[in-house]
Amino acid sequence: MNLTEIKALLREHDIRLTRSLGQSFMHDGNQVARIADLAEVSSTDDVFEIGPGLGPLTEVLLERAKSVLAIEVDARLVDVLQKRFAGRSAFGLIHTDALAYVKTGDVDWREWKLVANLPFSVGSPILVELAQPGHGPRSMTVTLQKEVADRIAAPPGVKAYGVLTLLLRAAYELDGDFLIPANCYFPPPAVDTSCIRLTRRAEPLVPPESFKTYVKIVKRGFSQRRKMMLKLLKQDWPADKLESAFEAAGLDAKIRAEALTIDQFVTLTTHLARR
Repeated sequence: MNLTEIKALLREHDIRLTRSLGQSFMHDGNQVARIADLAEVSSTDDVFEIGPGLGPLTEVLLERAKSVLAIEVDARLVDVLQKRFAGRSAFGLIHTDALAYVKTGDVDWREWKLVANLPFSVGSPILVELAQPGHGPRSMTVTLQKEVADRIAAPPGVKAYGVLTLLLRAAYELDGDFLIPANCYFPPPAVDTSCIRLTRRAEPLVPPESFKTYVKIVKRGFSQRRKMMLKLLKQDWPADKLESAFEAAGLDAKIRAEALTIDQFVTLTTHLARR
C-alpha cells in the first residue's frame, strides 16, 4: 500500500486522523517487508497485530502467515479493514482497546507471534503486559519510538537503562532491530522510529512465583535513581535480609540500581523472595 493509496482510502471513507491516537500509517512497502522479515513470519505462524490502521502490514502478514488476528480501537478503521479483507478466512478482527484487552490475561498468547506497528502512546505498557509470566507470545516484532527501543536495549550504567529494560528482558531477549525513516509514514511522526524483535527465552530468568518480588525490587530501586539502592529497599525489607542478599549478589552497599546487571537483580530476587 503506497502513499497514494493511503490518501485515497482516507478520502473515500472521510477519515481524518486522530492526534490523540497517534495515528501515522506506514506507506513504504520495503519497510513493511523488513518488519515481516525480522519477525520470520511463515505459513505455520499464528500472528496477532495491534493497531493495523489501514492494513499495509496486515496485507503482507496474510500473504505469509497461517492466520492473522488484528486488534483495532478506531471504529472507522475497523470498517475499512472489514471491507479490505472480506472473504479472507485467515483474517480475524477485534474492535477493542488493545491495552485493556491484553491486560485481562484471558488469552494465552504463547503459541502466537506479535507483529505490529504499535501505537506510540501505549507501546511500552502493551509490551510489559505481554511479558508477564505464563502467557507471553513466542516473539514480539514491533515498531516503537527509537527512544523506547533504546531503553529496551540499554546496558547497565547508561541513562536509558531502567524499569522497562528489566521488566522485558527477564523473559525476552533482544534479537534484532533497525531504524525506520520518518518519511516512510503518513503523516511523518515527530520522533525517530525503530523496529525491534524480542524473542521469548526458553526459560525466564525469574520464575513466575518470584516475579512480583522482582518487579517490586526493580521499581523501588529506580524510584530515585541517584539514591543508593540499599537505602531504597529498606522501605520494603529488613536491613539484615538486605545485607545478606547484597552479599550473595556481590554488591557494594553504596551501589545504585542503574549499575546492577539483570543477573544481579535476579540474585537479589532469589534471596528476597524467600519467606
